[in-house]
This record gives sequence, C-alpha cells and structure tokens, in this order.
Amino acid sequence: MTFPPCSESYERVLVSLVDISDRVRTEAALRESEDRLRLALESAELGTWDFNPITKELKWDESCKAMFGLPPDAKVTWESTASGIHPDDRDRVLEMTQRALNPMSGGNYTIEYRTVGITDSIERWIAARGQAYFNPDGEAVRFIGTVLNITAQKQAEAEREHLLAREQAAREAAEAANRIKDEFLAVVSHELRSPLNPILGWSKLLRNRQLDEQKTELALEVIERNAKMQAQLINDLLDVSRILRGKLSLNISPVNLVSTIQAAMETVRLAAVAKSIQIHTLLAPQVGYVSGDSGRLQQVVWNLLSNAVKFTSVGGRVDIRLERIDSQAQMTVSDTGKGISPDFLPYVFDHFRQESAATTRRFGGLGLGLAIVRYLVELHGGTVQADSLGEGQGATFTVKLPLMPHQATTNQDTKPSELSLNLHGIKILVVDDDDNTREFLAFLLELHRANVIAVATASSAIATLTQFKPDVLLSDIGMPDVDGYMLMRQVRALPPEQGGIIPAIALTAYAGEIDQEQAMAAGFQRHIAKPIEPQVLIQRSQNWG
Repeated sequence: MTFPPCSESYERVLVSLVDISDRVRTEAALRESEDRLRLALESAELGTWDFNPITKELKWDESCKAMFGLPPDAKVTWESTASGIHPDDRDRVLEMTQRALNPMSGGNYTIEYRTVGITDSIERWIAARGQAYFNPDGEAVRFIGTVLNITAQKQAEAEREHLLAREQAAREAAEAANRIKDEFLAVVSHELRSPLNPILGWSKLLRNRQLDEQKTELALEVIERNAKMQAQLINDLLDVSRILRGKLSLNISPVNLVSTIQAAMETVRLAAVAKSIQIHTLLAPQVGYVSGDSGRLQQVVWNLLSNAVKFTSVGGRVDIRLERIDSQAQMTVSDTGKGISPDFLPYVFDHFRQESAATTRRFGGLGLGLAIVRYLVELHGGTVQADSLGEGQGATFTVKLPLMPHQATTNQDTKPSELSLNLHGIKILVVDDDDNTREFLAFLLELHRANVIAVATASSAIATLTQFKPDVLLSDIGMPDVDGYMLMRQVRALPPEQGGIIPAIALTAYAGEIDQEQAMAAGFQRHIAKPIEPQVLIQRSQNWG
C-alpha cells in the first residue's frame, strides 16, 4: 500500500481500511445463482413476468418474450400481451386475470392457453402460473408468475387422442363387421336350408307315387325352382369371393343391351306372373353396343329385376327403360315396391348388408346381389345409383355404361334347340366317384344317344381309355386317392394312339377362377361348374364329338 507524499501542513494522516471480501464473494455468488436460475429457466423453457397493476408496468424475461414470438430487446405492454394471445383463448385469459386481481380470489392464477407469435405467427401452448399481492386496502400492487412452454406436451396429447380415436373407430368398425358377419352367417344358414325343405318334401311325395299328373308337374316345378335358387345363392357367394380377391374376369365382346335385357326378363317373368306384377319396357332399339361380358351384364339386369320383383307387392309394377344419353347407355329399373329407408340407402350396395337381418324379415336372399351389381357395372367402366323417396315409395336403380364409339355387330351365340342337341355316335368316358352323379351323367348322355362308359376311379379311367377309345372325357376333380388333376396329367402323358390327346372337360363343384386355371394347366380344355346344366353339357360334348 502506498501513500502520497505528506505536506508539511499536515500533522498526521488517518487511513481507514474496510475489508469487502465477503461482499465481493456474496455478489459473485449472487451472480452465479442468477446465472444458474437463468440457465434453469431457459433449459426448462420457463419464462417469468412481473406486472404492477397500479402503474401498468410489465416486465418479461427473454424466455417469456420468446413464447410470444418477440425478440429479447422488445418492449412489452399489457396491450401487446393481449394481442399475442390466440383469439379463441383471449377472453378466457382476460377473465382469469381479472379474477386473480380480485382480492376475494386469493390472487391465485393458473391457466393454459395458446399464443400466436407477434412477429413469427407461430402457435404455441403455454401453462401460466402466478400470484397477485394486495395492500391492506385490498388493492392489487404486484402480479408475478411464470409461463412454461407446453407445446410438445400438447402435441403429444393431441397425437395420443388421435390414436385413441382411430383405435376406437377401428374397434367399432371391427365390432360392426363381426356383427354383420354373424348376421350374414345366420342368413346364409337360413337361405341355404330353406330351398331344401320343399325339395325334400316334394321328393318324398313323388316317391310315394300318389300324386296325380297336375300335382306331379307342380312338384317337379317347385323342386327345380328351389334347386336353381340354391344354386344362385352359391354362385353369388362364389362371385363375391372372386370380387374380394380381385379374381373375377370378363370375356369381352360387343354386347347388344336390348337383347341382354330381354334375356334377363325371361328369367324373372315367371316370378313376376306369380305375383301378378306387370313389367313394362321402353327400350330404344338404336342405343348401340357396349364393350363387355354379355353374361355378366345379363347378371346385372337379372339382379336388378329380381330385386324389383321380390320387393314389390302383389299387383305392383316394374318399369325398365333403356336410352342413349350422349355417349352412354342408360338403363333404369324402377318399381312400386317397399322402397328403401333414407338410413339404409347409403349402404344398399355394400357386401352382406340387408335392411333387416331379423328372423321376422319378409324377404329372403343373402344381401349380395346389389354388391355384385355395383362391382360388375364398375368393372365395365360404368356407374350405378339407387334412389328412393323412402319406405313404401318404391325404388329406382340407374345404370350407366359407356357405349362403343362405332356400331359393331355381335356374334352372341344363340341357344340351340333341344332337337339339335344330338350325341349320336359319340363315345364318352365319364369319371366321377359319386354314384348318384355318375348315374345321372350317364343317363343324360345316353338320353341324347351318346355311347357312354362311366367309371368311379382314375385307375379304371386309364384302363378304359385305352380299350374303349372314347371321343370325349368328362372327369370330376374332387376324387379320393387320385384327383381329376392328376388323372388328366396321366392321360396327357399317354401317346396319342392311346388317348393322350383326347378332348377333356372338367366337371367340378370347385368353381373358382383359380380352380379353372388349375384345370386348364392340368390338361383339360373346358370347365363346367356343378350343378351341371344339362343343355350346356350336351352342347359342349357335341361340339367335340
């Protein structure tokens, strides 16, 4: 320590020394503590604010400003605070602030709200906590608190709620699907069993041979009608299976819709006559042709007409109209039937959907026909629409299909007459392990003057083939030990003189698209699904004989 030179005018010098080490250490510790607090606030995304209700002076730290989208050096006011609050939350925040500044509330302030950045327009969620302090007169003199950025938390909550909602929707959809499936299986069981009752009942009466000619004719008609009904139900199930697997294919050719509609009408005419339902047609003859599958388009018309007849009361009316609208053919099928309720109308084309699945329902069916209609129409590049004013008001179905750009001639096959189906001189080998089916096929073919040998096994077929030298081979697929596929491979391995190139037709209840492909791959040239239409079998056998 040094002192300035002493002047002679001073007799003495007083020096005072104060030790400020503690104060320096305290100030350093305070700065360190403030730095730690600042770092903690920043890392926690926690901001602080201090408001004087009397002077309206407002202080924000940098973190608090950042949550309102303001730079660190921005000046803040009570008014700027309000402008940075999300419009949907502003009134709620102001109401909570006024409540906190009321001495009756105890001064507590807790709220979550959104801010919209004043300069960056970013939306943030913050959780504000504060406390108001009052003088003895109950006047608020200070209002301090913190704000915490909870945007990430809110986003996580929103995502969780979205996932929960999606899971709930998926669960409800699965439950609805299971309920529809259960209802559908119950309906399938009923619908497949129902035709068996009249078939078995009338068959027993026929066996007793106590029916007169008129009753016998009625019995045969009922048996045939119910057998066809059951076959149609099975075909619908198979079609839907193909549709769901994307395996339903079309045989494309020019199609005359007038002929297609007329053919479908013949199929439902008896059902309409039985209910005294009049079918009125207005078919424009020069509509043109569509490019499509004639059989599948006839299936569309048949389904729509069958639906109309089924849901129309005795003495009602069904109208079918065909006209050209620009480059499209438009077909409408309308009826005076029970109509469709507004609640069910959006689901009328869904798979396995019926307006009533109750045991008291008046109308049969699996609820597949209209789903098949929609798929087939869309597969042809068209649209189908259902309209109804409600229950008891009838329904109208409108199908639109694109027309071919130029007129085309159609080479649709005409059905041969019964007299032309003659198998005289044709030798046919039938292979089927089922005794009843084998006997029926042999009887049918012999009825049309074919020379038939029927065997039950593949080994018998190979032995007979080389001796009998048939012109055509008809074989079942599903047989024990050696199935039809393996039999056909064995046949194709034979030399031509022993029957290796014989024309072959697969007869099977496996009527799927894949089964047809397997039959062709094994060596069959044609495929006929069971139950067998006699006319189809005779015609195809005749073409090769």
